[in-house]
Amino acid sequence: METNQAIAALTALGHATRLAIFRLLVEAGPDGRMAGEIGEALAVPGATLSFHLKELMHAGLIRNESRGRNVCYRANFDAMNALVGYLTHNCCAGSADERCEPAAAPACAC
Repeated sequence: METNQAIAALTALGHATRLAIFRLLVEAGPDGRMAGEIGEALAVPGATLSFHLKELMHAGLIRNESRGRNVCYRANFDAMNALVGYLTHNCCAGSADERCEPAAAPACAC
């Protein structure tokens, strides 16, 4: 991941609503969620939701798929894992320090 890509992703995730949307889509896994379901789950009006989804797509963090008149959104797990990798690259100068290990399970390979 390039620095500018990381900045775009972090900027997109730096807003509470966008972070909530992204976390909801990560939780949904590869099946994703329909736009209406996202709006209902987070109590976000349609126009506001569209704006935030567009920002997350522009940052490459989510993808969409048209299903007739509806749109399904999914987290881009490759981009998420690349961002985590970018943030932890050369952690502790490459030493085997356990503080550099992820606190939770390894990055999702969904």
